[in-house]
Amino acid sequence: MSSSMAAAVSTLRSLPLPILVPLVASALAFVVTVLHRVLRRQRPVYMLNYSCHLPDADRQCNLEVCEYFGLRSRRYTDETADFMRLIFRKSGLGQETFAPPFIFSGKFEKTLAFAIQEAEEGLFTVVSQLLAKSDVHPRDITVLIVACSMFSPKPSLASMIVRRFKMNDDVKSYSLAGMGCSAGTVGIDMAARALRVQRRPGYALVVVTENTSLNWYFGNNKHMLVTNCIFRVGSAAALITDVPARRADAKYELLRTLRSHHGADDAAYNAAVQMEDEDGMVGVALTKDLVRVAGAGLRQHISTLAPYVLPVSELLRYVYRVARAYSGGNPKAAAALVPDFQRAFEHMCIHSGGKAVIDTVGKLMGFGLPVVEPARATLHRFGNTSSSLVLYELAYFEAKRRVRAGDRLWMLAFGTGFKACSNVWRALRDSGPDADNPWNGCAHRYPAALPVPAPRRADYRPPLHEQQLMQKLLKEEQERERLQQQQKQ
Repeated sequence: MSSSMAAAVSTLRSLPLPILVPLVASALAFVVTVLHRVLRRQRPVYMLNYSCHLPDADRQCNLEVCEYFGLRSRRYTDETADFMRLIFRKSGLGQETFAPPFIFSGKFEKTLAFAIQEAEEGLFTVVSQLLAKSDVHPRDITVLIVACSMFSPKPSLASMIVRRFKMNDDVKSYSLAGMGCSAGTVGIDMAARALRVQRRPGYALVVVTENTSLNWYFGNNKHMLVTNCIFRVGSAAALITDVPARRADAKYELLRTLRSHHGADDAAYNAAVQMEDEDGMVGVALTKDLVRVAGAGLRQHISTLAPYVLPVSELLRYVYRVARAYSGGNPKAAAALVPDFQRAFEHMCIHSGGKAVIDTVGKLMGFGLPVVEPARATLHRFGNTSSSLVLYELAYFEAKRRVRAGDRLWMLAFGTGFKACSNVWRALRDSGPDADNPWNGCAHRYPAALPVPAPRRADYRPPLHEQQLMQKLLKEEQERERLQQQQKQ
């Protein structure tokens, strides 16, 4: 024993018992706490890479394609066709989105064969691209998560991927259905949890898509027609890993996830529902409550997320603003205040499910046009691709070469139920566009004014029934805004 150690022991022995006992107990408690934190520390989880599907150019769907399909299918009344035309023009979608194969088949019938074709084209393409550029063999995958809200074939989509890529028979596969547009962020959260409970580090493959072939609506219910106008083809895949040696190759580190479910509220549960119309036609009804529910759900969601991601200075500033509003006798203004999340993140992949949803999130969060620009551009270029939207937005940031090492990124998505899910990432290196980035060749056109699709002729004037329908929709929107103001008061 060294002289310094002997002196320390001698000093401890000379201490009175009432002092020695608490001192030793405190030291033991400190050691136990440190060991507990070290042993329970979760392994870091990384996004090694990701890939988004870009269909062939012959699958592009503009307003004229939609009108031609509606005319030749002879399933819609004139009023219904006019309504869909108006929704398309107000939706924020551009003229280069992609439609499912059956739209171009000339048969005007949705069949299982077309649904399988749409699924295979998207899923197999993104998985092949991702595994190739990540230098990961299919047999290295230990967890496979496939999410598609509206299409659940037998065998499952996960089984289709296992069979196509000859994965090991001990791969843990999961097929998620009915999760809506939040399935992408939910799948990443699930993959991280599945990896951390494994004894050895491994790879999790998260594949997300939506399938519109069997879910095209041929009825005349206006709430159910909206899905025809805004949902388009899109798929994405992300490779999640907790292998320490792959950190140098990874693009992002997952810092935090948060999921909240508001299905106990009837309005939230019924905001988006698959149902039959009065004629027995199946479709998804998007009710007028959807935008209001999204705003209310987002407010509750960020109140839980804020303490974990915001700097202390912004939290104190937010508390001060709320206290000042209350002291000024204005509780409504205090309730409307939200923290500035731009102090927590450099990039935000906001759910771009529709123009109204983007507007609601931007207004509630106080985001300016530059913040919501990627969401608007994604909606314009690809339409609502459901669960893969946030990865298309991430690809937009990389195509613009905006991502720098150390940047923090927030993925926020909503889903039926009603639920919200957040993934918080930190960039591990500067990222530019990969060779398969879907924005290659068009990113230079954004940001830009996103005009409403122009009519066919310069001297075009809407027919009388279309003008009447437009006035009716405007009155309904004004009435809805009036009712919302009354509810706030």
